Amino acid sequence: MQINFNNDIILIDVLKKGNSNAYTFLVNNYHHKLCVYAYGLTNNHDLSEDIVQNVFMSVWKQRHKLKDDFVVKNYLYKSVYNEFIDQYRKHKSVLALEKKYIDALSAIVEDEEDNSLEQLINLVKQEIENLPPKCKHTFLLSKQEGLTNIEIAEYLNISIKSVEAHITKAFFILRQTVGKKMNCILFLLFYPKKVLSRL
Repeated sequence: MQINFNNDIILIDVLKKGNSNAYTFLVNNYHHKLCVYAYGLTNNHDLSEDIVQNVFMSVWKQRHKLKDDFVVKNYLYKSVYNEFIDQYRKHKSVLALEKKYIDALSAIVEDEEDNSLEQLINLVKQEIENLPPKCKHTFLLSKQEGLTNIEIAEYLNISIKSVEAHITKAFFILRQTVGKKMNCILFLLFYPKKVLSRL
């Protein structure tokens, strides 16, 4: 009799009983997705792999404590996020992540829509690439380099109003394509890099 591992209740039940096939199913179905998510947090492939590996090892070691009624997908994503926070604190115990960044991550992790995190990140990256050249340059100076509007205006030798216009246009274009999740994805793309650059 073939076990339906796609059913979370069944999967958790057999996992708690030590079924290695259930664990293999878990790894095969979520490893890549979790690595993509972890990379969005860390911008580091090796660290992403370590985080996901730690999560899977923890799930197996703590399988007897798993609750019977939770959503496996949400549990794994939250575990990766928590592991990222733990790793972050080991390197930088004093500096706390901004609350809005944490909220942005949580909103995506708990989202149950069909679009995966990987698809959303790639979509935003593509749309940024498709922005008009001056608009794209100004936007990246703001978001990726963290320059203020005044600094951008001086760097590009344009007025502050022109800088504001380019950034507003970029936000409008991205919002038209990506929707309400745009700000969350932008945090995922740009904020971790600023955090980790200070480690």
